[in-house]
Amino acid sequence: MTHPISRFPVPSLDEMPEDIALRIRKVAEKSGFVPNVFLALAHRPDEFRAFFAYHDALMEREGGLTKAERELIVVATSGLNQCQYCVVAHGAILRIRAKNAFIADQVAVNWRKADLTPRERAMLAYAEKVALNAQGIDEADHVALREAGFDQDEIWDIGAIAAFFGMSNRLVNAGDIRPNDEFYMLGRG
Repeated sequence: MTHPISRFPVPSLDEMPEDIALRIRKVAEKSGFVPNVFLALAHRPDEFRAFFAYHDALMEREGGLTKAERELIVVATSGLNQCQYCVVAHGAILRIRAKNAFIADQVAVNWRKADLTPRERAMLAYAEKVALNAQGIDEADHVALREAGFDQDEIWDIGAIAAFFGMSNRLVNAGDIRPNDEFYMLGRG
């Protein structure tokens, strides 16, 4: 069954501002396909630029959390927020970055039952609290993270990634943006 990419307008590459079309072409060249979220968000160019600037600042930042840890946060919080697109797309990235074909499915369904280290468990407990109960965060949460080995910058990143993807999950769900079929099999072996 074929579904539209989004319930909102999806411009063609020819209709997009050149900087956005160029970014999408680079993504397609690297991955072999264009992730639907790029096409769906392109109908609002200023928002596209702001969204991906913050995404890249969080997810491509050097130092601190590993790229696999960053993806663990995305998959866990996206599962909590019932965002099919982000679970599927970032699950694929997580499988590749963690070199583990099982971890994304485990974390998306119930990170507490997943094969995780104590450090990863502390990280996801905090990410979950940011996603679902941010008003309840207190000093004890930060103490637990420091005891798990996280520094202030890493604690900020955990919170910022969980918060950003909370917004992303809601935006993607509101737009009914569908994950590309290509994501489902990436990193599975």
